[in-house]
Amino acid sequence: MPTLRIAQDTAADELLGRDPLALLIGMLLDQQFPMERAFGSPRLLADRLGVSELSAAALAAMDPEELTRLFQGPPALHRYPGSMAGRTQDLCRLLVERYDGRADNLWADVPDGVTLLRRIGELPGFGAQKSKIFLALLGKRYGVTPPGWREAAGDYGLEGSRRSVADITGPETLVEVRAFKQEQKQAAKAATEPAGK
Repeated sequence: MPTLRIAQDTAADELLGRDPLALLIGMLLDQQFPMERAFGSPRLLADRLGVSELSAAALAAMDPEELTRLFQGPPALHRYPGSMAGRTQDLCRLLVERYDGRADNLWADVPDGVTLLRRIGELPGFGAQKSKIFLALLGKRYGVTPPGWREAAGDYGLEGSRRSVADITGPETLVEVRAFKQEQKQAAKAATEPAGK
């Protein structure tokens, strides 16, 4: 079982390490929300459901209003609890329909990194960048390394990089990843500002 240090909380990281669905939901929630809180949310959700492991079938079948209430907290599982509860349910429904309700079936039989990247990209809420980051996370931290996974993940797959959640191994690397993201934001902002400002 991989040892993850993403949520910076022992119980939350332990769940991420042993429950592939928790990891997938954490990645889904990692947008417009602090990274550690996004990856800590699956543990809060499991606690509120009174379970030790999340079930895609159970979440897919839940009353949407009840799931939204669980997301609202307090504390809320995301900045946008309603829309993210809906997206989580859509994700779980897709896992039930295509992968027998098991998140790890997403990568269990993939022949190569390109196929895995395509599968991840078909998940609700996973755009091109998020898909590459999750592929890198699976390869670097979860031991899922089909042939060509680093190439398929692009720069996120690079050994020793500090670009994303895939590179977090503890508090120090979290700080480094956060600094990289800030630099990227500054560069993007500078690129859009009119010349001569």
